[in-house]
Amino acid sequence: MPDRPNAPPLELECFPTAKRPPEIVPGRPQRAWMDRFADRHPYRCLPLSMANTTGWELLCPMGFTAEWNGGNHQDDIVLRPDTPHPDFHEFAKSHFSHGVLTFHAGYLFRTPPGWSMLVMGAPNHVKDGIQPLAGLVETDWLPFPFTMNWHFTRPGKVRFAKGEPFCFILLMQDRPLAEFQPVIRQMSRDADLRHQYDTWEKHRTEFNQKIFRGDPDAVREAWQRYYFRGEFPEQIAEAPATHINKRRLKAPRLGT
Repeated sequence: MPDRPNAPPLELECFPTAKRPPEIVPGRPQRAWMDRFADRHPYRCLPLSMANTTGWELLCPMGFTAEWNGGNHQDDIVLRPDTPHPDFHEFAKSHFSHGVLTFHAGYLFRTPPGWSMLVMGAPNHVKDGIQPLAGLVETDWLPFPFTMNWHFTRPGKVRFAKGEPFCFILLMQDRPLAEFQPVIRQMSRDADLRHQYDTWEKHRTEFNQKIFRGDPDAVREAWQRYYFRGEFPEQIAEAPATHINKRRLKAPRLGT
């Protein structure tokens, strides 16, 4: 992270708009479908694990079932809490119709100037029959809250468990994106990059061939860890000092 010696600390201000707002926690790395693989193999994919933890989760304060009959009206979605809860009908609603389930986040968020909030479902958190919708919100000025919405992909029932993330928030400086110009170039124009790529591809192909043949050393190693460790094959270049393979974001604290 760049040095900011004279800058104030970055804060994500969370102003409750409900009496009992949902709990906010740093993004958790675990996913049920990833746990079900032998040796929890998907966790070896660093991009997956890093995406899971790059943001904060808003958790359901109660468990409930939502059922859509396929119609286009608000009352075509029926919501049933697992047990009676005083906040349920202010938390989850059928507001937009057409199979869209709406959650109220329970907070008005305020970010530093130039920072927006990407509102989405928790990365790699899979739910059958319903899809989280994503939105980008200019939380550096907006004086009212947003909603988190999910769209049924077919008629039927879906269940959200108590403590399950219904919303994931990620901060980004999105305005400079318009300054980027995507450029397609041949890799041969960058000799160092070409050499690094060719070396990686050679090692990757050889390793996969060993795995296919049942080579005991390769089977024991199970996977190549160059990216996880932030290393280059054969030490062809200096490892990047900025590489990280685990992210721990701060939990909310009470402010004055």
